[in-house]
Amino acid sequence: MTPEQLKSALGSGLLSFPVTAFDADGAFAPDPYRAHVEWLASYKAPVLFAAGGTGEFFSLSPAEIPGIVAAAKEVSGETAIVSGCGYGTEMAVEIAQSVQQIGADGILLLPHYLIDAPQEGLFAHVKKICQSVDFGVMVYNRDNAVLQADTLARLCDECPNLIGFKDGTGDIGLVRQITAKMGDRLMYLGGMPTAELFAEAYLGAGFTTYSSAVFNFVPALANQFYDALRAGDRATCERILNEFFYPFMAIRNRRKGYAVAAVKAGVRLQGFAAGDVRAPLSDLTGEEEDMLAALIAPYKR
Repeated sequence: MTPEQLKSALGSGLLSFPVTAFDADGAFAPDPYRAHVEWLASYKAPVLFAAGGTGEFFSLSPAEIPGIVAAAKEVSGETAIVSGCGYGTEMAVEIAQSVQQIGADGILLLPHYLIDAPQEGLFAHVKKICQSVDFGVMVYNRDNAVLQADTLARLCDECPNLIGFKDGTGDIGLVRQITAKMGDRLMYLGGMPTAELFAEAYLGAGFTTYSSAVFNFVPALANQFYDALRAGDRATCERILNEFFYPFMAIRNRRKGYAVAAVKAGVRLQGFAAGDVRAPLSDLTGEEEDMLAALIAPYKR
């Protein structure tokens, strides 16, 4: 898939990040992972992000990532597969090149490791990674990797394969400045945890799509919400927010890291052997998993 084809796919529907399945020993479990990705690919999701944030990218070794991406590609059909990428510049280049070799359609560049950096350093970091590969690159704007509008414009001038901007800051003023400045040069993706809670605000700022974590275990409901959002059906959006997303948010907010752990619990409750989360995250308690089971009972597959 060319960068422009990936850009078009990103803007054509709802996106998601499959969880990464682990076995009892904590190793990648390809069979249940493929089964889950195949199920997700049967719903309306033009792009899936393998080994992304919800896929516990931060807990994976760089050597594990190509195998996870390859497993997703085996069963994704026409659904594009984008790989997570990150850490320091040299390591990110190695990851990007390794997943390009096994057929990934692009990368999502997550924040670099640990330190804050000036805009000039972020520019050099993103530029080197973009120029190390031929496929499409998206940047994830959050935490210690927040690109300002002028920096992003320079990157777009230097890197034709930079085709997407995902935001997880919640800074609507900044993202509106970026969408106003860059126009249709980039595809804009909402990337807040449980993105549906912020989707209406981001739509108003020029973001036409977002990545849905709950698509992992309630894909039909996630698509229903997305379709209502794009149709301007505010009543349906509010009903689903009140019936599902706000109760899910209450579970998610009980402990740090549950934005991933609660999603993985939902996947297990839908019958997929996703395994536990890796440290430093922790899984839901039995009581919390019962709460989640009751919430998703109407949406069991």
